[in-house]
Amino acid sequence: MKHPPLVPLLPVVLLTVWLLLNDSLAPGQMLLGSVFALLVTTAVRQLRPLPAWPRRLHIAISLCWHVFLDIVRSNIGVGRVILGATRRQPTVGFVEIPLDLRDPHGLAMLSIIVTGTPGTVWSGLDPVTNVLTLHVLDLQDEEAWVRTIKHRYERPLMEIFA
Repeated sequence: MKHPPLVPLLPVVLLTVWLLLNDSLAPGQMLLGSVFALLVTTAVRQLRPLPAWPRRLHIAISLCWHVFLDIVRSNIGVGRVILGATRRQPTVGFVEIPLDLRDPHGLAMLSIIVTGTPGTVWSGLDPVTNVLTLHVLDLQDEEAWVRTIKHRYERPLMEIFA
């Protein structure tokens, strides 16, 4: 069942950005920005045939906090590897993680989280087996990575995009 958006967020954001960039609240700029926002929104609507309806926003907030902490920790870890603070050579490797998440929006968010975290890159997803291939800069414990992705990221995303 398709739900129309409660607030047309994209036109509002585009109009706001237009007015901020022009540094003016003149009626002409408001009219021109409104026309621009509506035209762009209409053109972009054809590119998104499948709307996203996230649920359980309290879980999304918790997930954002976990992602923030993981990015800070990863930045410190990658910095230590690059600067040579660790005396050992990093073990670069790939981890294959079977995913239960099938929602395209949830998979997109998972790819953003994984690739946005320093030291990891989303290397591929097999569409048949739904197995994620993850490249890790310093792979010490493969099972820890599987647990982290499955429990810390995939499970909340499945609840948000259920």
